[in-house]
Amino acid sequence: MESDEEEKRLDIKTDPDAVKEQALWFGICPGARVLDVGCGPGKTTALLHDLVQPDGEAVGVDIAESRIRHAISFYGERPGIDFQVRDIRLPMKDLGQFDFIWVRFVLEYYRNGAVEIIKNISDNLKPGGCMCLLDLDHNCLSHWEMPPAMEATIIKAMLHTQDNYNFDLYAGRKFYAHLYDLRFEDISLNIMAHHLIYGDLQPADEFNWMKKLEIGAKKAPDIFKAYPGGSEKFLSDFKIFFRDPRRFTYSPLILCKGRKPLHRWTKKTK
Repeated sequence: MESDEEEKRLDIKTDPDAVKEQALWFGICPGARVLDVGCGPGKTTALLHDLVQPDGEAVGVDIAESRIRHAISFYGERPGIDFQVRDIRLPMKDLGQFDFIWVRFVLEYYRNGAVEIIKNISDNLKPGGCMCLLDLDHNCLSHWEMPPAMEATIIKAMLHTQDNYNFDLYAGRKFYAHLYDLRFEDISLNIMAHHLIYGDLQPADEFNWMKKLEIGAKKAPDIFKAYPGGSEKFLSDFKIFFRDPRRFTYSPLILCKGRKPLHRWTKKTK
């Protein structure tokens, strides 16, 4: 999803009310120390920071230097908030331990390697602390009533990201098994709507979806060129479809939380 406007896309699509609702379900509360893994441009970290005040702390880490620069510029001057460039596949023990580790819209980019990331970042979770996993399921694939040629193109494009970019279309449904196999305790799940688009289209939804498709057309040009009229016609047709108030688009968001055992644990064998 890299582009010159990716920080803007991530910032616009982040709904503060939704983030707060999700954080409250996980139990994030004043005084807690929270690690935001894959924090992007920092908006979510700032919202988590607000929820842990007074006396709490939020630390955001992301592999992209441009995202961290944006986060520091917009949110970094508040006391009790910090942003660092980190590769979440590598040890981060110097950051210390946290009451909550928040992983939202990150593991979908690691179809292979998600379990290893969860286990790695678990070293930063206090015994008894809460791992907070949030991601989509059936990503970008639920639209009604979409013309068959358009639907076939989107399906091919998403499968292309899965096969060539390690993207996971079904990241959310795997979370329970990941935490179960890693011997987390008190595992709970919830499902909320992430995209729930009907009636008049909101500008933020249009910007988010059109930007995703524009980048997708560049990443998988052969797939979009196969659409009648090519990629430009596809983007034009999708915009017409998406702006139609009759259209219905949704994406389920799966939330999964588990407690790190108070004792040392090893992965279950199957």
